[in-house]
Amino acid sequence: QVQLVESGGGLVQTGGSLRLSCAASGSIRGNNVIAWYRQAPGKERELVADISSTGDTNYVDSVKGRFTISRDTAKNTVRLQMNGLKPEDTAVYYCRLTTLSPLRRYWGQGTQVTVSS
Repeated sequence: QVQLVESGGGLVQTGGSLRLSCAASGSIRGNNVIAWYRQAPGKERELVADISSTGDTNYVDSVKGRFTISRDTAKNTVRLQMNGLKPEDTAVYYCRLTTLSPLRRYWGQGTQVTVSS
């Protein structure tokens, strides 16, 4: 069974930086994608960025140039470096692992990011 644990959230002022980590435990084999999602109060959960097991990345337009996703395969860890934070980035950030064969999805418990104006 795979478990995901996020860390690194907190309170930061506008323009500040945070680095989120998602540590995966358990056996992860084959092609997979790890993604960061976020959900603000009263809004739907949205994809922020993802990275495949081959290193391909994808970002939502609102974070391009400010956020960077990276992964350490040996440590089964994915990080999200967030710079230039804005109040609209305030949300609970979730890590999700998708394995392609077999198709499985796993979610972490979330970590709160709050950006004060």
